[in-house]
Amino acid sequence: MHSMEQAEVLTAGELEIRPAEHLARARGRALSLSVRELALLAALARRQGRIVPREELYETVWGAPLRADDRSVDVYVHKLRTKLAAALPEWGFIHTHFGFGYRFQPEPSRLFHRSRTAR
Repeated sequence: MHSMEQAEVLTAGELEIRPAEHLARARGRALSLSVRELALLAALARRQGRIVPREELYETVWGAPLRADDRSVDVYVHKLRTKLAAALPEWGFIHTHFGFGYRFQPEPSRLFHRSRTAR
């Protein structure tokens, strides 16, 4: 018998996240993510469509209260964005809401579409 968590599959566009298997796939190809990167990606994907405060993300992923000068969430979001953009350049997944936090939602990448339509 599998628990809910073991069977959990989070999907967003062509991205699939299986937290219990420590696996994230883009178009079926496994992404190389650290334990923390995957945990952060899963935390964001579970809250898809809503702005998540950095404090909430930090407490969920690092298991401690966020200190005022700690940039860990931002550093890891940047790492995730870089890896996701390399795998799925036509999509943006993690959106910054300055002063609030981050929102996870697959949206067409402006950069990619601009270069496509500029011809």
